[in-house]
Parts: sequence; C-alpha cells; structure tokens
Amino acid sequence: MAVTLLAACSGRDGPKVPLENQSAEQIFQRAEYQLEVKRADDAAVTFGELERLYPYSELAKRALIMQAFAYHQDKDYDQARAAAQRYIDFYPADEDAAYAQYLLALSYYDQIDEVGRDQGLTFQALQALRVVIENYPDTEYARSAILKFDLAFDHLAAKEMEIGRYYHRRKHFTASINRFRVVVEQFQTTTHTAEALYRLVEAYVALGLFAEAQTAGAILGHNYQSTEWYKDAYTLLTGKGLRVELAGDSWLSQIYRQMLRGEWL
Repeated sequence: MAVTLLAACSGRDGPKVPLENQSAEQIFQRAEYQLEVKRADDAAVTFGELERLYPYSELAKRALIMQAFAYHQDKDYDQARAAAQRYIDFYPADEDAAYAQYLLALSYYDQIDEVGRDQGLTFQALQALRVVIENYPDTEYARSAILKFDLAFDHLAAKEMEIGRYYHRRKHFTASINRFRVVVEQFQTTTHTAEALYRLVEAYVALGLFAEAQTAGAILGHNYQSTEWYKDAYTLLTGKGLRVELAGDSWLSQIYRQMLRGEWL
C-alpha cells in the first residue's frame, strides 16, 4: 500500500522531497519502488544513499544487501560484488550473509555465457560457489550453488573439448590428446568424458599407438557401454583388428586399474 501511495503521489519516485529530509523507511520504500518498475540502477543508488544517511540503522544493513541485489539486476556485476563483499565483511554472522555470498558467486556465474570466452570467470565462480556450499550447507542457497557448480565445472570441460576438437580436426593429434586427457583426468564427472575417451581412441589409432587406443576403448566400454561413443570406438578398434581391452602401461592403464578398484568416477 505504501508503495502504491508513493507512486500515486509522484508518478515515479515518491514525493519530490530531498532524501536528506526523508526517513529511512521512506527512502527504503522509494528504492523498492524503483526496483519494482525495473529501474535497478536508480534503486542501487537510492539504497546506497539510505546507508549513507542512516549508517547505524537496521534498514541501512538491509539496504546494503538490497543494493547488491539491485546492481546484480542491472548487470553491473563489479558493483554487485563490491556491495555483497561489504555486507559479508560488515555482517559475517547475519542471516543474510549466505545470500550475500550467493550474490557474489552469481556475479561471476552469470557472466559465463559462452564456451569460447576466457575461463577465468568460470574458475572464480567455482571458488565463490564452493564457499556458499561449504560455509552455508543447510541453506537454500547451497542447494542452488551445487547445481550451478556442476554446470560451471561442465563448462570448463566443454572448453577443453572445444580446443581438443580444434586440434583434432587439423590432425594435430598430440595436442588434441593433451586436451582430452585433461577432461578424462580432471573432469571425469562431466558430460564430456565419453566423447573425450572416444577422441583419444581416434587420436591414438591415427598415431599408431594401439595399446593406448585399446585401453581408452576399454575404459569407455566399462563406463559408457550403451553410448554411441563406445559403439563407434568398438567399430574403429575391431576394424583395425584390435581388441577392446587393457593393453600396455600408459597413463590410461593407471586410470583403468583405478576404475577396477572402484576409484573411477
């Protein structure tokens, strides 16, 4: 009701009275109205003014977390991070500290929009999301952070796959193997592992390293036997007169043995 009255009186922001002459409650209501009408940039400024004019009030604390939210809504991620970090620094034990940390993580996560970009933001998002998960495990933010962490982790694997495919298409097989190896060793819980193993089979066959190709196929068969990646690897290997089995003593052989001991995935 208060928001409606403010809107009716001013059409936009409430009474045309300088903020210095308004109460903390009035300023907070003005900022909330600005958020409601999709003017997040103005709302962030107004929440900041409340904190400046009434620094020791309870609403000043609330205004700081709302300022972080408003900046995030406005896609001003640097300012959102700064406001969220200030809240964490000033009120580490407050009930909204978990949300502030979650907003800080989102300020990185929401900039991960395509595989081709630099992955520094993805690493920062993972670190910030981990803090939410570890420090606030019983909150709703932790549950959401876990889902986003998995997606960001998958994103890093996708980047390695993209580079590996680039080298693979150009028949730079040694370079492509290095990328696919990273996926198999470091990102084995992602959706890209099966393809990475198949690409390793292809690359090793192309280089004449048949033992490594057989072992990659064996790992693929043990974990992803129902996939098209395994079927294609099986066809490729048997077409060369090779069996899908552990062979030789490469880095893949070590992974295969770990898998048999139950340490794989």
